[in-house]
Amino acid sequence: MSDFLSQILLPLIYTVVIMLFFQFQAIIFVWLERKVSGRIQDRLGPTRVGGKFGWLQTIADGVKLLLKEDLIPADADRPLFRIAPYIVLCGSFAAFLAVPFAFQWVAQPLNIAVFFMLAVMSVEVFGVIMAGYASGSKWALFGGMREAAQVVSYEVPMAMNIVPAVMAAGTMSLNEIGRMQMGGIWDWMCFHDPFTFFAAIVYLVCATASVKRAPFDLAEAESELVAGFHTEYSGFRWLIFFMAEYASMLAVAWIATLMFWGGWSGPFPVTQWLGLWVDTNGDGVMDQPGVVARVLGLLNFIAKGYTLIFVMMWIRWTLPRIRIDQVMKTCLKYLLPITCFLLLGAAVWPLVIPTRRGGQIGGAVAAALLLFVLIVGVVSTPKSAAQGRREVVYR
Repeated sequence: MSDFLSQILLPLIYTVVIMLFFQFQAIIFVWLERKVSGRIQDRLGPTRVGGKFGWLQTIADGVKLLLKEDLIPADADRPLFRIAPYIVLCGSFAAFLAVPFAFQWVAQPLNIAVFFMLAVMSVEVFGVIMAGYASGSKWALFGGMREAAQVVSYEVPMAMNIVPAVMAAGTMSLNEIGRMQMGGIWDWMCFHDPFTFFAAIVYLVCATASVKRAPFDLAEAESELVAGFHTEYSGFRWLIFFMAEYASMLAVAWIATLMFWGGWSGPFPVTQWLGLWVDTNGDGVMDQPGVVARVLGLLNFIAKGYTLIFVMMWIRWTLPRIRIDQVMKTCLKYLLPITCFLLLGAAVWPLVIPTRRGGQIGGAVAAALLLFVLIVGVVSTPKSAAQGRREVVYR
């Protein structure tokens, strides 16, 4: 009986719970996307279905998509066309298995959780290429190839920006990294040194491009490719692609939360001040959070992920879309060298200024601000007169 519970029943319960959360958060994000875009563009967004805030609009859209006819083009490769959306969905879904939602609340605790999440999320590229190829349309194929090039390119600096935090923590276990940051904001990994601070920012930029969000959404540029790799999809299969996209957004946001922004810990150790921790060893030391503290940590963890997703939406509806050559140039010419510099700096920093984590937050923040001022000064340096004349001639 115990083998049945441990090998079949418990994994099934974990899968069902994560899948239900997987679908519920997609409903919330679609509604939030519309409301955020409406407010930024001085509109109201959904207001008719579900009362003043239109909170039933997404459910109405989901019912509409389920009732729409599922069309397959005549020239499509039918088996590949059918299976492609589910490969994309599985890649996004599997990443949630290693996410610790609170202290030791994780479906599958792994010592290499960071590597596992980045690896399984890369499977999405195979589904995208398959969808573009199987559609029998050159526009869908162009979109699939374009997205494959973009996602694979941005995965390199995105993964490299995680390495400074991994070196500072000494482990790839997300549960351990989150536990190390339990306490106040001074214990958060982004304040370990200036290089992890900027790595957290560059990681968010790379993650935004990796999940194909504007201004990096050239794989789905409707002005060029109709809708990119999913042009020929309709109904439920079209819905699956967007469920996977929002799930990937949440996954990369939670990786950033766990690696840099304190995990499930708030800016102040309120749960410890309120005595919500318990003594597990019987030595009089409150060494682990109790159930109430873990629930509060779970809510804090979800709120941080939603905040980063709000930032992605904010960027999408604020900045204009850039060309595909500019997307690739930003990655290979700018973000990749910056990432290499941050990685080198994070490796040298402990040798030059040996401090325990969080021990000299003031010096780390001051150095981070100084580095930021230097970068801004270099970027904003006036161009030479000859270069200015060349640009005038080119225009």
